Amino acid sequence: MLGVEHPVVAFTHCREVAVAAIRAGGFAVLGEAMKTLDELEDDLRWMRDNLGDRPFGIDLVLPNSAPSTRSPEEFIAEIPSAHSDFAKHIKEKYDVPAPKGAVALHQWGGLTQEMGRAQIDLLLDEHVPVIATGLGSPDFLIDAAHERGLMVWGLIGQPRQAALQLERGVDAVVAQGYDAAGHTGAMGTFSIVPAVVDIAGDTPVIAAGGVTTGRHLAAALCLGASGVWPGTLWLASQESDVDPLVKERILTATGDDTTRTACISGKTMRVLRCPWTEEWDGPDAPPLLETPYQMLLSADYLQAANDHRRADLMTEAAGQGVGFVREARGTGEILQEMIEEARSVFVSLTGAADRA
Repeated sequence: MLGVEHPVVAFTHCREVAVAAIRAGGFAVLGEAMKTLDELEDDLRWMRDNLGDRPFGIDLVLPNSAPSTRSPEEFIAEIPSAHSDFAKHIKEKYDVPAPKGAVALHQWGGLTQEMGRAQIDLLLDEHVPVIATGLGSPDFLIDAAHERGLMVWGLIGQPRQAALQLERGVDAVVAQGYDAAGHTGAMGTFSIVPAVVDIAGDTPVIAAGGVTTGRHLAAALCLGASGVWPGTLWLASQESDVDPLVKERILTATGDDTTRTACISGKTMRVLRCPWTEEWDGPDAPPLLETPYQMLLSADYLQAANDHRRADLMTEAAGQGVGFVREARGTGEILQEMIEEARSVFVSLTGAADRA
């Protein structure tokens, strides 16, 4: 479908990582959900300048519950005082400074139906080869993409979501397990991938969640997946634009250092533990708000941690496979090692079968 050598789809928010993965024979999907239209257009131009005619993908988040047109400030005004007071308590307890500048609220929950539709229109107009979407793939997107010869991939966390996406006509399903970074459901990778494969027919299934080694790639293919979707694997790569302080933490973290929580965005996502996640998980925390309220509530803390480079406060979306990320190497080298290890696994199994 893609004309690439290796069945590895690098998911990343860093365009340099995406280009490096594609040049190494894989594919890449660049996460752009919270980018402004100008930022998205600039990234598309940069990708094409560096890839020529090679295909790439863009990932958007299209929540059905997103408001039609409302500003982040309007949502902030509706946040209950108990929640605002608790956020203030966390900042005081951990001496969290104020952000250095105005908080980029569009990055912390300003996604509306209007903004989402404008992003889609831009991708369609620019004929982006693959459009991947989380939290739903609307019919109008699939129809418009197919009219232009483009593909739509649906990210799902439950088999029933996969069934709906398949019914709508997506070109591939990304089956994401509980151990994945970022927004994820409650079903493990080893359970969800074969369950989706069983209902997908000829539609490719791409395995996501905890995939960080060649052994994971080999296992995913044995489960019936057509490829894998690693994300955490690239966070500490040489091309990655993740803050060096966070990279250092990733290189020493284990799966136990991650937590699945809704305290950042209002939807469950897996991130590195930090004071914000620990406090909201405590007995004194008020009930978590839905998105976008919780995301906007966390905005000051998150941006302050990044602005002041407070490693003790920082967090990052990271999957339970983070414990396998132990060196800061080039993206191409990481991908090639994954391929070589997967081949070794199959050679070993084939040899064992022959001897039996």
